[in-house]
Amino acid sequence: MRAIPASALALGLAGLIPFIWSAVSGLVPDLGLWTARTIGPRFAGPYVGLAYGTVILSFMSGVLWGFATRASGQVAASGYALSVIPALWAFLMVGGGPVSAGMNLMFGFGGVLGLDWLFWRHGLAPPWWMHLRVPLTAVSVACLAANVFF
Repeated sequence: MRAIPASALALGLAGLIPFIWSAVSGLVPDLGLWTARTIGPRFAGPYVGLAYGTVILSFMSGVLWGFATRASGQVAASGYALSVIPALWAFLMVGGGPVSAGMNLMFGFGGVLGLDWLFWRHGLAPPWWMHLRVPLTAVSVACLAANVFF
């Protein structure tokens, strides 16, 4: 097992802040109201998680595209095709209200984790990749679930 580079770990953990804020400000009504009044309603409760989750799924498409550049031939072509799925999923499936959008984002993050594993298995992602992606995905999905189910 290879260690996750400190910068990748720090940035990955920092990237969880909007998800955590979304869950906490959704579960603590007074905090959600304070946030809505102070910095705007789109930064409170499910709305920040949905907006940020959509951005992150699109970002992950770009990451996977970058991994596909490490391949050649049919593997590269398949990698490029698979890499656009998270962004298309976010574009097509996030809408229709906070519950359905949150559920679709949770499914999207589960799907991108599967793609992460596939790219990692083919040696296109760094050896430490899954050690980073599994906990980040778990926290992201748990935070989205907090706003969907509670």
